[in-house]
Amino acid sequence: MSDNNSSTLNSYINQATGLAQRAVGSLTGNASTQAQGEATQNQGQAQHAASHETAKLGPVSADPHTGAAAKDNSNRTAGAWDQTIGSAKESVGNLIGNENLRREGQEQNASGKAQEAKGQLQDWGEGVSDRAKGAFGSAGAALKGDRTEEEKWRDVHDEGKVRQRGAEADMEKRY
Repeated sequence: MSDNNSSTLNSYINQATGLAQRAVGSLTGNASTQAQGEATQNQGQAQHAASHETAKLGPVSADPHTGAAAKDNSNRTAGAWDQTIGSAKESVGNLIGNENLRREGQEQNASGKAQEAKGQLQDWGEGVSDRAKGAFGSAGAALKGDRTEEEKWRDVHDEGKVRQRGAEADMEKRY
């Protein structure tokens, strides 16, 4: 139960962070910051929905077709957070005229984008691998007539599918 509460709390934090980031982007006229804020807010909303469907701790990707969820790679979460903090630093640096803070924010934002992309690729690769393992394992178990083992492999396949689709959806939003 506490894992689900942590996930729900994390979703609220992401929603609030996204809302604040959108507001900063709106005040500064930075469309990129607004878009990042919207993406963070949307991620928080998806996390909130998924936290009520699964007891897994941490950020999750949800399959838009089935609602199934899979835990995201930690690089994705940390990268998104670095982007948020970097954008905030950049905006504050612009607002107060502090070039060092603005540049530090740009660097942290860029680093966060790279880290998130790395996590997305890792999730995508693991998803493809799990789908293949699950399909072959399920087929092998079906040949043996082992329904329990077949279901286990179907779950591996399904979680891989969610992980792959979640990473693909995030990559499409970004690019």
